[in-house]
Amino acid sequence: MSMMRIFDVAGSAVSAQSQRLNVVASNLANVDTVAGPDGSSYKARQVVFQTLMLGAAGAGTPSQASAGVQVSAITESAEPGRRVRDPAHPNADGEGYVTYSNVSAVDEMVNMMSASRSYQNNVEVMNTARSLLLKTLQIGQG
Repeated sequence: MSMMRIFDVAGSAVSAQSQRLNVVASNLANVDTVAGPDGSSYKARQVVFQTLMLGAAGAGTPSQASAGVQVSAITESAEPGRRVRDPAHPNADGEGYVTYSNVSAVDEMVNMMSASRSYQNNVEVMNTARSLLLKTLQIGQG
């Protein structure tokens, strides 16, 4: 793999993790939302990653393809919302229960830390590759 491919691979990972962080932020913003007038509450969303082939090989040349990552879908959780008994709440159903979103704040915080670290690691990979390329150029000048 050429040094320039490292930027493609790490860049695709940074982009995918950025989308993941956005989904986590949306989930965390809706942890305590209640069902609307239609009776449906916010459903937690999860990012689905897929391998992305970068740089297909040309005719007669050795394979220079590398694998990156991309977001293939953002799915909604099928788990039912959290039901809390609160007959005084304006959105309570006939039995006095209020349906909240199915988002788990703890799970989302763990997901956010994982995505953040993956993002930081890939930025560090790009910075290291840039530093190595600059050192290589300096060697060539001397």
